[in-house]
Amino acid sequence: MLRDITLGQYYQTDSVIHRLDARVKLAGTVLFIVSLFFFHNFLGYLIAALFLALVIRLSGVPFKYMIKGMRSILFLLLITVCFNLFLTPGEPVLALWKITITREGVYTALTMAVRLTMLIIGSSVMTLTTTPNNLTDGMEKSMRPLRVLHVPVHEIAMMMSIALRFIPILLEETDKIMKAQIARGADFESGNLVKRARAMVPLLVPLFISAFRRANDLAMAMEARCYRGGDGRTKMKPLIYQKRDFAAYGCLVLYLVVSIAIGRVAL
Repeated sequence: MLRDITLGQYYQTDSVIHRLDARVKLAGTVLFIVSLFFFHNFLGYLIAALFLALVIRLSGVPFKYMIKGMRSILFLLLITVCFNLFLTPGEPVLALWKITITREGVYTALTMAVRLTMLIIGSSVMTLTTTPNNLTDGMEKSMRPLRVLHVPVHEIAMMMSIALRFIPILLEETDKIMKAQIARGADFESGNLVKRARAMVPLLVPLFISAFRRANDLAMAMEARCYRGGDGRTKMKPLIYQKRDFAAYGCLVLYLVVSIAIGRVAL
């Protein structure tokens, strides 16, 4: 299950999406997520799915690899669907004892499931096609206007980049600890939900200790290299817009306009 998490990992290949500027991919991800909440009909979600499928195709990342990352959120997706399905008031469709399923609940559950699925896959496309260094530079340059308000842009971008970079490291560490615990007789699979939760306690304690140790090592390494923030720092590979980046912005604007138009028609 842990190996199925793809968020925060980078998939090395040469594609059009990989060569795009990190700022374009950041803006595209945000606009795509925002557009998902404009749709109120099947056609809107179909257009979003086709747009996402086209981006995945151009990225060169195998579609099976994208789907594999969804296994880790199946439990969260199931909880979201159940809450919307059983707790949304409206016109009753099916009644079982004290549980009532409404037409509005079915619609809300389906739309939330589709939105959450495409949101996770769309975010994964950005992290799979962008290196952590480029992602940090893209975030910093995109948020540069906030420096006028004395917002620590460089520090925020650095923290987000480190958090994404630590995801695969912590997953690998968790896998090692689980294998060590299983070799000593631990059981993480059998039993009910409460028993499984209790079995995770011996796993969480060494994981937290390892995470704090790695954070301390990283802080000491940054201090040893005289890291003092973003003031006066230069980039080895500065981000420069190319013609393909402006073309990508044009495609994003066209997609957003179509999304808003379809959303308003549905209203």
